[in-house]
Amino acid sequence: MKFKKLADVQRKLSKKIVEKPLDISKVKTIAAVDVSYKGDRARGAFVLCSFPSCEVLKTKVIETEVSFPYIPTYFFLRETRPILLLLKGEEFDVLLVEGHGKAHPRGYGLASHIGLLINKPTIGVAKKPLRGTKDFVKVGKAYVSVGNLIDLDSAKKIVEAINENGYPKPLRIADKLSKGAENGGY
Repeated sequence: MKFKKLADVQRKLSKKIVEKPLDISKVKTIAAVDVSYKGDRARGAFVLCSFPSCEVLKTKVIETEVSFPYIPTYFFLRETRPILLLLKGEEFDVLLVEGHGKAHPRGYGLASHIGLLINKPTIGVAKKPLRGTKDFVKVGKAYVSVGNLIDLDSAKKIVEAINENGYPKPLRIADKLSKGAENGGY
């Protein structure tokens, strides 16, 4: 019963997602976030890059306790807290989130949730699609979807511009940092 209520909330929130073209010529910075887990600890990484040259301007790593278990299609409940801690005080034009946006069974994945909370353009980027979903485009090895305040065409163009070896460079760096690449692994 609890999951039915959560699913209903996701469906309602999906109606608040705004899809609109983004003037990419005004985008100067791209941020990316990723979270990894070890036991009851979450380690999140934030990467800020210039756009479109994708030079790394800043990185940040945080560790915190896990506040919600992993439950498929309710991933946003597990990752929201670490991501919001990472984003506190940060400025950027567009955020890449390691996770789905509208390409979710209920049209409301992690990238949509974060985008709605921070009221900034967000793009969902995942390594594989969720079963039975659409509303994504494949760019290299990445499955790209609308988070919030952007349309799929704009999201695709941004990811294509910073694609490196099949995946967006800022997310590749955030992934390595969240896994502790700078200190031997997490």
